[in-house]
Amino acid sequence: MSDAMFLLMLCKIGVRGKLQTSPRKMVNTALSDEEKGIQDKESKEESILAMLGIIGTILNLVVIIFVYIYTTL
Repeated sequence: MSDAMFLLMLCKIGVRGKLQTSPRKMVNTALSDEEKGIQDKESKEESILAMLGIIGTILNLVVIIFVYIYTTL
């Protein structure tokens, strides 16, 4: 048990050292109106595709249930 704790402490110290020595870069996150419009459109498309996937999954389950019931009668 103590060996595991020792290894966890070593990992923690190693990660902390890497985080402190990593170079910091400034990133421009400002988006133009065109980029915001594109992201909004992509987000809307993704949400529509997600809903279609959920609906398709539910319909597949319904078909499987009906086929199971029909074949067991």
